[in-house]
Amino acid sequence: MINRSHKMSERALAVVTWAAAIVTIAVLAYIIGFIFVKGVPYIKPSLFSPTYNSDNVSLMPALISTILMTALSLAIAVPLGVLSAVYLTEYAKRGNKAVALIRMTMETLSGIPSIVYGLFGMLFFVTFLGWGFSVLAGTFTLSIMILPLIMRSSEEAILAVPDTYREGSFGLGAGTLRTVFRIVLPSAVPGILAGVILAVGRIVGETAALIYTSGTVAQVPENVYESARTLSVHMYALSSEGLHIGEGYATAAVLLVVVILINTCSAWIAKRIGR
Repeated sequence: MINRSHKMSERALAVVTWAAAIVTIAVLAYIIGFIFVKGVPYIKPSLFSPTYNSDNVSLMPALISTILMTALSLAIAVPLGVLSAVYLTEYAKRGNKAVALIRMTMETLSGIPSIVYGLFGMLFFVTFLGWGFSVLAGTFTLSIMILPLIMRSSEEAILAVPDTYREGSFGLGAGTLRTVFRIVLPSAVPGILAGVILAVGRIVGETAALIYTSGTVAQVPENVYESARTLSVHMYALSSEGLHIGEGYATAAVLLVVVILINTCSAWIAKRIGR
């Protein structure tokens, strides 16, 4: 009887798991299909014009600004996040109260709404530091937003590296620093890149924080002190105006393609490094 009840429980759990997976895939397919059905008919050459005006509502300046702000935000947040994770896992003593406080702070920052980051960025970067609505203010705000995510994912990836790797390196006479950068980090790269992919998804999909920091100017910025809009802000502006709803869906379709390409490239890089 016990074995029979165990088998029934396993079958029920398998059914629930498959049902949850099917529902998740179906919802994702519906969202992607809805965006492409609504947006693809409005994708036309004028939408990729190098300059924006009220006639073509080009998304090209927003696309360039998105790539620029994503690259700058990752350039700031990834080194800080990875090195902080290295300190927490490889150098800090276990049971340290300061480490526990840092981890609790990371978890708290991860749950703060993006609008709060936007208000902080507006008060500190835009007003206090005098950067104004600029790419630089938006970049630093995004860096603060994604830093807890990168720190946490990097920490988990480093902790997943077997201790035998470290012991073997120490046994061959390598120091802690050499072991970390030649043994531990290369082994943890796939996990770190997974966190970076999630961070990229949050950057390209962010709207509220950027409206208050980088602004909504629909032109390619000549320097980091000029205002610019990303694809998500561009899509929000078009939909809120109510005059170019179709072009807004087209922007969403392009944004989705950009995210898929970034994730594919990141997965390919992680696979190559893993080999």
